[in-house]
Amino acid sequence: MVQALEAPIPFDEFIEWLPESSENRYELHRGRIVEMAKPRGQHSDVAGFTTLKTGIAIEQIGLPYFIPRECIVRSLDGKSGYEPDVIVLSRPELVDEPRWESGSILTLGKSIKLIVEVVSTNWQDDYLHKLADYEALGIQEYWIVDYVGLGGRQFIGNPKRPTFSVYTLIDGEYEVQRFREEDRLFSPTFPELNLTVDQVFAAGQ
Repeated sequence: MVQALEAPIPFDEFIEWLPESSENRYELHRGRIVEMAKPRGQHSDVAGFTTLKTGIAIEQIGLPYFIPRECIVRSLDGKSGYEPDVIVLSRPELVDEPRWESGSILTLGKSIKLIVEVVSTNWQDDYLHKLADYEALGIQEYWIVDYVGLGGRQFIGNPKRPTFSVYTLIDGEYEVQRFREEDRLFSPTFPELNLTVDQVFAAGQ
């Protein structure tokens, strides 16, 4: 992760600054633009596998959800903007999103059924900053896919092991269930999902 600009900037200026095509992704973290290397190798495989299986689950339940190719999630305070590895949206709720059609920008937690972040070396972003911002937005479900076990011990235990964390919003706060190895994943949004942690982490191996 490389910080691209020094001076804090507002969200709208970040959106105007975003290059139309680039080898890298960019996010706004607390008013600072951060360069994010595009997912490669196993990170990309795990994200792709998760997208595939989630898409199949959407078809099975027959609800008007979909997975966009890309979008930006604006934090409630407007100081951050994230491009999740995987995001599931509710199509009917998008009618209330003022900036969806013009810029694929999401500002309302009710539009988002699920966000998935696959952990890289910048694990603090996923377990601390993004978690807090997604909770504040009221996003109902958030997965952190830590296939290497990079997260801090307070998040994945000691000794550290690869962990799949499912955060569910209960009375405005996230509660977490952690799954490892042969555990079958449980998702409140997609209860029909029939996957073990090993199956997800084995993607691309």
